[in-house]
Amino acid sequence: MAQAEFDEIAETFEFLDDWEDRYRHVIELGRDLAPMDDALKGPATKVEGCASQVWLAPKVDDGRFDFDGDSDAMIVKGLIAVLHALYAGRPVGEVASVDAGAALSRLGLDEHLSSQRSNGLRAMVERIKLVTANA
Repeated sequence: MAQAEFDEIAETFEFLDDWEDRYRHVIELGRDLAPMDDALKGPATKVEGCASQVWLAPKVDDGRFDFDGDSDAMIVKGLIAVLHALYAGRPVGEVASVDAGAALSRLGLDEHLSSQRSNGLRAMVERIKLVTANA
């Protein structure tokens, strides 16, 4: 089951009439994302497979997953914010069971992102699942 914050994003998307409005909303979500400390941006946190520069720095606090993230592309930063809404705060053991594809399809992202952006989004989800599997 999706996080309440993710459900809010999905509900907002239902009210937005066209993809351009949704695209702008994703960018706004990225602008609202907490900044990532530049010291965390390095080879260990860089996500390969993304057309843009993307960094995800996972953290586990009291058994719950969270991460800092950033990108040099505003739309990708927004996608990071969407993933943050989907995954942050979940118990670490629950992260692997999240069906990100189904959740993201609620937003129509699977239909409107370029293949490069879709591949990058999948790479971010894979990174999240990999780091939580080893946590």
